[in-house]
Order: sequence, then C-alpha cells, then structure tokens
Amino acid sequence: MAPKKINLKKDEKLELEWPDGSHTEFTVAVLRSACPCAMCKITRDHTDPHDISPKPPQKKPLLTVLPGNYAGKIVVVHASLVGNYALKLDFSDGHDTGIYSFEYLRSLGEKR
Repeated sequence: MAPKKINLKKDEKLELEWPDGSHTEFTVAVLRSACPCAMCKITRDHTDPHDISPKPPQKKPLLTVLPGNYAGKIVVVHASLVGNYALKLDFSDGHDTGIYSFEYLRSLGEKR
C-alpha cells in the first residue's frame, strides 16, 4: 500500500499519511539506523551471509552505531521514488543503497 502523502524534511524527518488515515513519522536518524540494505542487515543482525545453518527467529534491532565512522549530523541529501512501491534515500554519511519499500516503512512504524 502506497502512502497518500509523503512529506520529507531532509534534515529532520519523514512523515507518511496512509490511505486508511493513519500517520507514520520517522526521524532521519531512525531511518538511517533502520536501513533495509544487505550491508546494514548484516551489521544489525551480526550474521554471516554465508552461514546457512538454521537460526531461531529474533527481533531485528535498529543499528545502535552506524556503519563507518561518521561524526556529522545525518541528513537526507537526495530522495527519489522507486516505482510506486518504495523510496530511495541517500544520506549525508555517503550511504545510498537503502530502498525503503512502503510495506517496510508501514511495518517499521507499527513496531514503534
């Protein structure tokens, strides 16, 4: 489900209004720490992508430390829609591989 309205304040937050009338809001720092790209998932989950042994399901934490050493304020430097299903965000720390599907953003908002 695509949001009805998207409001991005690049140095502050992302606000989404959904067709059912609900609203979701994320700070830019939370979005960066919840990046869904493979590199960030591995860092968050402390997993080896080559280890195929079964693991019990676990709650996925947000990153507490961003990958790399970036001391500046995290802001979105560029944002673009990916089809009608996602948002691609490029961050001031140089990270630009996260594609945030609307489904992922909706579920992330419901977990908060």
